[in-house]
Order: sequence, then C-alpha cells, then structure tokens
Amino acid sequence: MALPQTVTLVTPEAYLADEVLAEFKHAYVDGMVVAMSGGSLQHTRIKTDLALAVGRQLAGSGCEVFDSDLRVRVDERFYTYPDLVVVCGAVQLAPDGFDNVTNPTALFEVLSPSTEAYDRGLKWTRYRQMPSLQHFVLVDQHRPIIEVYARSGDVWTYTTAEGRDAAVHLAAIGVTLALGDVYARVTFDEDRAEGLIGEPGD
Repeated sequence: MALPQTVTLVTPEAYLADEVLAEFKHAYVDGMVVAMSGGSLQHTRIKTDLALAVGRQLAGSGCEVFDSDLRVRVDERFYTYPDLVVVCGAVQLAPDGFDNVTNPTALFEVLSPSTEAYDRGLKWTRYRQMPSLQHFVLVDQHRPIIEVYARSGDVWTYTTAEGRDAAVHLAAIGVTLALGDVYARVTFDEDRAEGLIGEPGD
C-alpha cells in the first residue's frame, strides 16, 4: 500500500522571499509552490507574436503590455505569471514590497497540453474575481483558435474566433487581434496536409 504523501504548505511571505532568489519561476496556489515549466518552440512563437500584435496597438493608449516575467497577485492565496498582461492606467502593486501587480485589465494564456485544464479551471475561476479584469483570452497552441471572455458589469460573455482569416476585438483595451498575425510563424498539421504552409524558413 502506498504511503500518503505529505504536502508542505508555505506562507505567501515565504513564497515571495524565496521567489526573489529562485532560478526558475513558481506559482503560489493556496499555500503550495508550483514550479512552472518552459514553453515549446511553438508556444514561444505564438506568445512572442501575440505580444507584438498587442503592443503595437497599445502604443500611446495609456495601457501597457507585459510578458510572463511579471507576477500577478490574484488574491492573498494565488500568485501567478500569465503569458501576457495588459494594465490600463497606473500599475498598482500589492503592499508587500515585491512587484506583484493587482490591477490587470486583460490576461492572456497560451494553452499547453500540460496546463490547459489548469488555465480553463482554477485560473479562470480565480482570475474572474479580480475587479479590474475586463478580458481573459485563451490562445490555442495547436489550432488557430482564440477564445475571449469579456466582462460587462457583473456578466461575462464568451466569444471565439477560428482560422487565420478571423479576428477578435478586445474592446476594453482597444485591440483587435488578427489570428493571421498571432499564428504567423506557426505551422499546423492541417496546413501541411493541404500544402498551404511549409516549415518556417522554407
């Protein structure tokens, strides 16, 4: 019979202090410190082109875009590093002496097989409790699909766009994402099958 595993819980203060010195990033979830793995080449291409597409449109708008090096404090028991963060107006930091942003306007996650359930489940449950958040955007890594949750008062609406010719509009930050830009350097299996796109550099 397998022995029960012991889970050691740590305080947010201990997590933050250790994270300053950590070689790799970790999320903090209800007392547990969770290591964050690196992304694949495809994941990184999508995330980079997503940041460029968003950043170009935000220039001079009063909104800033940040990559996954920025930590977000969702609440006192949940800290994480979204793939992309947009903050409109002044950046607000938690009063803990660390750079923990508390007022994201839009959060973006590029889905991976190992994290998709977590992004759609626990993360989304916690993210939508943040008063400042207006958009939560999920970007598929294996198909040209972007899903958008948008807040209108206390109600969240859901829309999706599929295909390289599609686009989604994020009204709260004034950004329209053309999927052809987000997936510009990505080749999908169906592209190869149809002979539409070769490997990058072909």
